[in-house]
Amino acid sequence: MSHLNNSNTAQSAIWGQVDDYMNTLLIPNDPIFQDALQANAEAGLPSHDVTPNQGKFLQLLLQIQGASRVLEIGTLGGYSTIWMARALPEHGRIVSIESEPKHAEVAQANLTRAGLMHKVDLRTGPALTTLPDLQEDYPELFDLIFIDADKPSNPDYLRWALRLTRPGSLIIGDNIVRDGEVIRSHSEDARVQGVRTFLECIGSHPKLEATALQTVGSKGYDGFVIARVKDIPVTK
Repeated sequence: MSHLNNSNTAQSAIWGQVDDYMNTLLIPNDPIFQDALQANAEAGLPSHDVTPNQGKFLQLLLQIQGASRVLEIGTLGGYSTIWMARALPEHGRIVSIESEPKHAEVAQANLTRAGLMHKVDLRTGPALTTLPDLQEDYPELFDLIFIDADKPSNPDYLRWALRLTRPGSLIIGDNIVRDGEVIRSHSEDARVQGVRTFLECIGSHPKLEATALQTVGSKGYDGFVIARVKDIPVTK
């Protein structure tokens, strides 16, 4: 679930070839996804989409969990939204928040072409000004929240995720390794510091249990964190 370029071109090429090999074996070719990526590129959107195997991973998580209510923070062109919306039952709903109107417009076209807009509540605007409305609009809490937006705001997104989830819900954060820069405590990159604070908050929070996985592939070297809201109420 990464978008970073690795300086080792030869190694990156191998990672991409392995991705292609695994995807060919495990993920059937689907023109809907190819059309979405092409539309994103033609519209000039950054190529920060998850890879096919990562999209499938998200889809499987939703299916394993039996999720019907999903929140995505960071839509981009809707590629990951398509993967997740397909995992939902007909009555399911995914709320996806995108700060850039142009990106949201492309995402809506992609989701309409995929025949999935009836499952998607696509909201445009900064997530931190949009999230408060969800508490009123969606009294039933979310089964899974996927955080894939501006990294400096990740700690704030986590605070909202904890308000909008129930015991057993999953919170997934993307792009947490940053080509290894996450270990640089004195980094001047606000994205790195946002991720570091995000991980520290998850690791120290009494309501969460979590792990993180490093990933390599066609999009470079990165990783994601997956946290579960604990079932047992925490007593202080």
